[in-house]
Amino acid sequence: MQKIRGGVGDLDSGAPADYKDNLYLAVNGEWQEKAEVPADKSSAGASMDLDLKIEKELMNDFQTLAEDDQQVPNQELLQAVKLYRLAKNVDFLKIFHEKPILKDLKKLEDLQNLADFNAKLAQLGKEDFTLPINVWIDADMKDTEHNVVYVDGIDLILPDNSYYDADNESGKKLLAKYAQVSEKLLQMVGYSQDKAQATVKQALAFDKTLVPAVKTSEEWAEYTKMYNPMDFAEFVEKAKNVDLKSLVVDQVEATPEKVIIVQPRFLKSLDNLVNDETFENMKAWLIVRYLVSNSHNLDEDFRLAVGDYDLAFSGAKELPSREKFSYQLAEKYFDEVIGIYYGQKYFGEKAKADVRQMVVRMIDIYKQRLADNSWLSQATKEKAIVKLNKIVIKVGYPDEVQDLFHHLKIDETKSLYENVTQLRRVVRQFELEKLKKPVDRNVWLMPGEMVNACYDPSRNDITFPAGILQAPFYSLKQTSSENFGGIGATIAHEISHAFDNSGAKFDEFGNLNNWWTKEDYAKFEKLTQDMIDQFNGIEFAGGKVNGKLVVGENIADVGGMRCAIEAAKMDDDYDPKAYFITWAKSWRFKATPQYNERLLRTDVHAPQPLRANVMSQDLDEYFQAFDVKPGDGMWLDEDKRVEIW
Repeated sequence: MQKIRGGVGDLDSGAPADYKDNLYLAVNGEWQEKAEVPADKSSAGASMDLDLKIEKELMNDFQTLAEDDQQVPNQELLQAVKLYRLAKNVDFLKIFHEKPILKDLKKLEDLQNLADFNAKLAQLGKEDFTLPINVWIDADMKDTEHNVVYVDGIDLILPDNSYYDADNESGKKLLAKYAQVSEKLLQMVGYSQDKAQATVKQALAFDKTLVPAVKTSEEWAEYTKMYNPMDFAEFVEKAKNVDLKSLVVDQVEATPEKVIIVQPRFLKSLDNLVNDETFENMKAWLIVRYLVSNSHNLDEDFRLAVGDYDLAFSGAKELPSREKFSYQLAEKYFDEVIGIYYGQKYFGEKAKADVRQMVVRMIDIYKQRLADNSWLSQATKEKAIVKLNKIVIKVGYPDEVQDLFHHLKIDETKSLYENVTQLRRVVRQFELEKLKKPVDRNVWLMPGEMVNACYDPSRNDITFPAGILQAPFYSLKQTSSENFGGIGATIAHEISHAFDNSGAKFDEFGNLNNWWTKEDYAKFEKLTQDMIDQFNGIEFAGGKVNGKLVVGENIADVGGMRCAIEAAKMDDDYDPKAYFITWAKSWRFKATPQYNERLLRTDVHAPQPLRANVMSQDLDEYFQAFDVKPGDGMWLDEDKRVEIW
């Protein structure tokens, strides 16, 4: 029989469900029927509930701290509190209105031609203006001790290339709203109606030319394909209309031996995109993109104006309150500072030690599963175990903030726009200076308050912020099986990323390095295709899942579940039903149509209800726990169940 391909599609029916027919609805059906997406959000669910809880706690703290600087425990957090306080000061910001951004818009408006653009290109890059091509610095994928220059193209106005398809009505509506909002913003900074309309028309025309050149979400999902090294001497000759040498050398203040081309098709297209004929369209695009992305940081009138597009984009019913916006802005620029504060106040050492012990146990089980693996050669097994032994574990929050945060300062006598722009430019300068420094492996990719977790293939480390280490994912009050069905599966999921379709290409030091035998990797690719096929085309929320887009996360999901349930079996109170119920509870999810569409088109994760159901169908233990038989909705023939790790 075919596995369940529907069932979760009609999530709002409220129909009773049995564990034999639909795990997700059996666990979450009542919640699904009654849950409401918060008015200022685009989704609701287990992770969002935790996000809201943490946000409420920290907003209350910020309100208290903002009333008395003496209560703030350190200077870095004080700057975050100052930013929050300034952003909340609506009457003060109204005095400035559009004035702070005019000088930066003028830098773009004064561009005369391509030669002028090239003369100012590097400075615009240093000042973090939106450009059609720019650079960033990160570890060299094949030499992760050293940083290197990555050259990248720009993103599109809409979330993905597919939104520009002729038959995509959502894309048409979003672009129309973007045009309407952009025209209004331009008039708010002094443009006539005619000039505003003409400028937006030119900007959208330039954006449309980028669509064939920019990577699709599916292409971005193949992470390793961004690594395309090129000798610098060859690179600078790749375009005659853009000064590529100045773009790099004058920003990083060095001449590198090589650069990494992130989007080869974009670089190849650059001269066709940027030339004398397209200059005025590009200039309009620079102005519009910059104004739209910075209007939130002017005053409340501008935030409400640009917010019309934000609402159309997300499907939310209303914008966050000014207080919530102010906190979110502070968190955006001082995330690690706030994460350490949150972890120290709300996350106990006992829980930290318990979770670390769970991670160690999971790694040990993974080693055993590798040792028992039936399709890998001994040579590949041994190298995989070496990689597991080298994984760096990060739980809770960092011990200290990065040096960057000592340099971020807020001046409450100046406008919000000036402060935020200065923050961005300090961050940008630190980014560029990384080229001359060794890779800092102590950096955390996620702050302590975040409800998430991650694996970094270039550092071979796993990060579990304090934010996610709470119920329903984890609690000292939950049973072992419940914790392994929640945070245990998440932990093992991140470990599994070391061996997903991208992570498997990196060695124990995080270097892009083929450590597999040819025969083993061919078997792995066959199993990867099975996982693609298992999800490809499943209908959800009016669309269909792209199996190739979500394959990496699915490999990690099913590998994580297998590993975590083995860990749960080691405890005396093992309860497979509790394991799967917690797994399903952690994926409860409800979203606006706009958000669901964007996730299907751009997210490398499968829709959460499908993760609850389809992954469970790959584990024999599920059928045993709930006595699922052929004919039941959740039944899947044994030869259709995907097992990789």
